Amino acid sequence: MDKALQTMINNMPEKTGKSLEQWKTLLITKSFSKHSEAVNFLKKEHQVTHGFANTIVSLSKEETHAPTDLVTAQYKGKENLFPIYEQLLTVVKKFGDDVVITPKKTTVSIIRKKQFALIKPATKTRIDLGLKLKDVPTTERLENSGPFGAMCTHRVRISTSDGIDDQLIAWLQQAYLKAD
Repeated sequence: MDKALQTMINNMPEKTGKSLEQWKTLLITKSFSKHSEAVNFLKKEHQVTHGFANTIVSLSKEETHAPTDLVTAQYKGKENLFPIYEQLLTVVKKFGDDVVITPKKTTVSIIRKKQFALIKPATKTRIDLGLKLKDVPTTERLENSGPFGAMCTHRVRISTSDGIDDQLIAWLQQAYLKAD
């Protein structure tokens, strides 16, 4: 842990009225769908400054919603799709060191400077891969974004590892390059 963060944690009781552990205990009792909702709650209801609120929420998430737990939950009952998910991650990680993989409750965001792909186990037999490919026409395989709405421009349905072919990898790489 870096010095500045440790200093902030050490000063938390004096500056906010509660220790980090007390804040974590409070946040566990609440249900926020977004990081910003939890930050705003701490700022408005408890008069915590933005910097402390952001730190408290971030550190609370690390413990209570570990990324592997989120991914494990997504694939519960859909374990047969997990190798496809892992193969997609292997592909995108090869694009560069700037690829960030961010698990969420129902999806995994793939981000460069902006999100360029989204992986979602849609059914027990299919993963939906959302792509941000502005100005690229849809095809029979490269469909409109469907359930992803504005988060992505296109969707590809993948039921087997064979679905991760050269064409799909090219679309992923194109989305990655556009996310710069």
